Amino acid sequence: MKKPGSMRALEDLGRVRLSENFFLRDFLYSEIADFYGMPNIPDDPELAIAAGTKLCEELLEPLQRTFGRLHIRSGYRSRSINEFGNRNKLNCSTNAASAADHIWDMRDADGCMGATACIVVPWVWDRRAELGGWQSLAWWIHDNLPYASLCFFPKLWALNIQWHERPARRIRSYAAPAGLLTKEGMGNHSGSHAVLYQGFPSLNA
Repeated sequence: MKKPGSMRALEDLGRVRLSENFFLRDFLYSEIADFYGMPNIPDDPELAIAAGTKLCEELLEPLQRTFGRLHIRSGYRSRSINEFGNRNKLNCSTNAASAADHIWDMRDADGCMGATACIVVPWVWDRRAELGGWQSLAWWIHDNLPYASLCFFPKLWALNIQWHERPARRIRSYAAPAGLLTKEGMGNHSGSHAVLYQGFPSLNA
């Protein structure tokens, strides 16, 4: 599949269904692209679709079935959009660091594919006072889903959730308490953490 060269071809690409409830178009919006008038179009649509399908089927669909509708803050970034965002300090990592992450159609240095979306889980945010912290959602995902990495942010407890062929299973946060929550080798990484997310619904797989 070639990179779209017309508006009609881009329309057709956006209609590609990644999973039961998600289409590629859901992930193509970018504030950087919108504000600066830059196209956010995959250079390698087939790779973007393959990685995005895994992200949606294995992570986003189970989350939405369990917690209700998700809010997608951002998803796919083209190499040019990501490089522009990094160069202009718009909260984008380098292209090398974003490969198989927000840049779905670029394999990482190890040749692996991956995809990331930044989402909000309204069910969790609306109950933040009783839940106590973003860590409750982090541990629920850790125990229930095959994520590769999670990164939480202060506003709305938005999180970057990544699918990757070689999942690192690492969780970090910019929301307080900021820092690393867990990674392989840490004492809190294995076992059940159910006591930390009491009152959460069971996984609807």
